[in-house]
Amino acid sequence: MFAGLLAGAMLGPCTGFAKDDQDWVKRSNEIAYQVLESQASFAPEFSSRTGVSGFDEKIFDLGENLAQRQIAAAQKSIDMLEGHLAKETDPRVAQDLQIMIQSQKDNIESTQVNYDRVVPYGNITGLIFAGFRGQLDKQVPMERRKAALVRLKKYTGEAEGFQPFVEQAKLRLTERMGVKDLIEPYRGEVEKDLEDSAKMIVGLEQLFQASGLDGWQDSLALLQKQLRDYNEWVRVTILPKTRASSMLPRELYELQLKNYGVDASPEDLMAMGQVGFMDIRNEMMALAPLVAKEKGWDTRDYREVIKRLKKDQIHGDALLARYRSVMEEIDRIIQREKLATLPNEPARVRMATAAETAEQPAAHLDIPRLIGNTGEYPEFIVPKIEQNKDGSWPDSDYAFPAMMWTLAAHEARPGHEMQFTTMLRGGVSTARALFAFNSANVEGWALYAESITKPYMPLDGQLASLQDRLLRAARIWLDPAINLGLVTPAEAKRVLMDDVVEDDSNAQTEIDRYTFRSPGQATAYYYGYNKLQALRAQTELALREKFDARAYHDFILAQGLLPPAVLKKSVMADFVAPRTKDAVKAK
Repeated sequence: MFAGLLAGAMLGPCTGFAKDDQDWVKRSNEIAYQVLESQASFAPEFSSRTGVSGFDEKIFDLGENLAQRQIAAAQKSIDMLEGHLAKETDPRVAQDLQIMIQSQKDNIESTQVNYDRVVPYGNITGLIFAGFRGQLDKQVPMERRKAALVRLKKYTGEAEGFQPFVEQAKLRLTERMGVKDLIEPYRGEVEKDLEDSAKMIVGLEQLFQASGLDGWQDSLALLQKQLRDYNEWVRVTILPKTRASSMLPRELYELQLKNYGVDASPEDLMAMGQVGFMDIRNEMMALAPLVAKEKGWDTRDYREVIKRLKKDQIHGDALLARYRSVMEEIDRIIQREKLATLPNEPARVRMATAAETAEQPAAHLDIPRLIGNTGEYPEFIVPKIEQNKDGSWPDSDYAFPAMMWTLAAHEARPGHEMQFTTMLRGGVSTARALFAFNSANVEGWALYAESITKPYMPLDGQLASLQDRLLRAARIWLDPAINLGLVTPAEAKRVLMDDVVEDDSNAQTEIDRYTFRSPGQATAYYYGYNKLQALRAQTELALREKFDARAYHDFILAQGLLPPAVLKKSVMADFVAPRTKDAVKAK
């Protein structure tokens, strides 16, 4: 997401700001780039993917005293940022500096707590696969893809001065495994990593085969062998020492929530989710009979109606064709109902590979570099649905038409794709595009996007949209309940399958998310959505007949990824206040 030069070559003019008012964005970006360069040395694969130049050939830092060096680098960035803040006179740059300072303070807290409390286990196969997947993406220029050949030899230890990456990972793990009272890895996580690693090891070869590069075969074969050996070492050495329960100490769970932008106690989240769950379920009970009548079905039970909707499965080439058709219709809805200003380019969707699905089993948006972007675009990714051996297709929650409306609204438009396309083409400052990034402001918008599109969906699409909203309310309730030991994963899975009507595969993916993939993250959807709904209500109340939905949504998108509290200040100061002043003058 970040390319070669500094701010001037990063992003174009920002929606909502006059073209001659871009100096502050450029100055903010130049400062932000210094912080990004400092961070890049620790995770260069992902930093070069976001656009930081000069790191395409470097690999993850697993050297000694890693946590201490990361903390020192973050503190150095804070000192630099505070120096700029003390002299800054532009309130917009000052706000960006404050965002970056807070981001670095959060990094220090998270790094220190995890070092003090947790054994540093990680999915090494998944880490390497994700790095190469970004570097060998078809949108990455060939000159940059060639750097993967250098990285490959550094991973294997063939490059001068490098030892095999898996050996470094073993060292970092074993030196901390003997430390008293550190939290061991969760058994379910390690077992799942070992299960998925085979697909990703094969997926590495598929990435290189499709890359257009030559001369990688021998080194990749060596890396694949090293990864298989490492995974067997994990099976023998780490797996027997794992913990049986996924529960996290409250301190660590609350830190997870904070890192995802959720500023509420687990108890408050559960209460919010339980109320939302009951209200949404009541809406579904009212709507389901209308859908059943339209379809000619003799039932009033929303669970039965959803199960019947899921039987209408589309697979093969027709699946993506149907997604594209729905996305085009939603574009027409956005334009006709004046919900937002559409980008000048189409939204895109594709099917994931088997390895990509193992890495990320849920539908998502694949985001290109945000800095230095030269036309690369976001892509809505649908998980791969594997055909049965007998040629039939399994039922999938991603393959029935009623669901495609809300999923497209969430991942494409007016959801994530519109968020990131606006930032890519609109010139949002790096601080607001990256350092302010958290799940609450990103996923909150996407769920809000579903809600503003829902009234214009067909009836079955509206019911599926409510089902997805019910899932988000279940998440904000069940995720903390599992991590505080108030419900078991099995009990939570029963709620997801019986009341939310998720299939077994999706329900298990949800439980994996709450227990080890990203505890706390799933709460951010409904939390961020509630913040945006409250802000919308406050804005409408203040403006009354002056409220314009398209202008309001364009303004929200132009702010980048501001945290909810900061976004509220911007809306009130820069959207509401000028319009209320105009109304007073008109009187």
